[in-house]
Amino acid sequence: MARVLAAGFFDGVHLGHRRILEGADAALTFRNHPLSVLLPSEAPPLLMTFGERVAAIRACGVKDVVALDFTRELADTSPEDFVVRIKAMGAEVVRCGANWRFGRGGAGDAEFLREHGFSVEVVPYAEYNGEPVSSTRIREALRDGRIADVNAMLGRPWRISGDVAPGKGVGSKMGFPTVNLRLPAFLPKIPLGVYEVEACGMRAIANWGVAPTMGEHAWLEPVLELHFLGECPLECQEGSVAVDFLRFVRPERKFATLDELKAQIESDCRALGHV
Repeated sequence: MARVLAAGFFDGVHLGHRRILEGADAALTFRNHPLSVLLPSEAPPLLMTFGERVAAIRACGVKDVVALDFTRELADTSPEDFVVRIKAMGAEVVRCGANWRFGRGGAGDAEFLREHGFSVEVVPYAEYNGEPVSSTRIREALRDGRIADVNAMLGRPWRISGDVAPGKGVGSKMGFPTVNLRLPAFLPKIPLGVYEVEACGMRAIANWGVAPTMGEHAWLEPVLELHFLGECPLECQEGSVAVDFLRFVRPERKFATLDELKAQIESDCRALGHV
């Protein structure tokens, strides 16, 4: 059987990427986004870490993931030399999207591969609301807080991981203890506000923000504060915690008093079906 190679960057491993990866024996990707080298000021924030991307690609049934470091030298590689790399991977069939390019100046494409003896499958875009699914569209939806659209295009909840950080103890005093996570700086921007999430197999309400009601004790930079709708799982109390975003609830607000904040948190919890 011919060895099938799926080619692409695959940030997010969204529905369109999964079409390309389906049935592939191996995947070719880059560790870093090409724009991080070619035009750093235009490099997009990534939807997931490299490790998460590899794990998601393998979850599609792909056994081998070949990841190249995108460097100036690689950018200057001729399409012919890049084809030599692909042949060295044992590929006979290449699956890619219509916009996949390779080699110096992006001169290599599906037709170039066919001319050099490969069978090439250009996979049609997946669509959502009548438009092609793309990592760019997902980033735009995240920026606007449209979590339902994000998750629909990914085909699963958007997941981020953060490290547990010490809290201020205020939440516990109000009856709403939190686990506080510092998120990686590379992530796409999302609105400051309250979200319904899931972590460690349990639902939670999360505030992504600086806790402005705390005044001089507010966070200096945004922190994700998780209040679990039940007992906090032990595995969520230290180390790195993965959080699935389910929906945006409301923007972050500054309340006049802690009592007003407490009343709002109670209302938020009721909205999630927990009193």
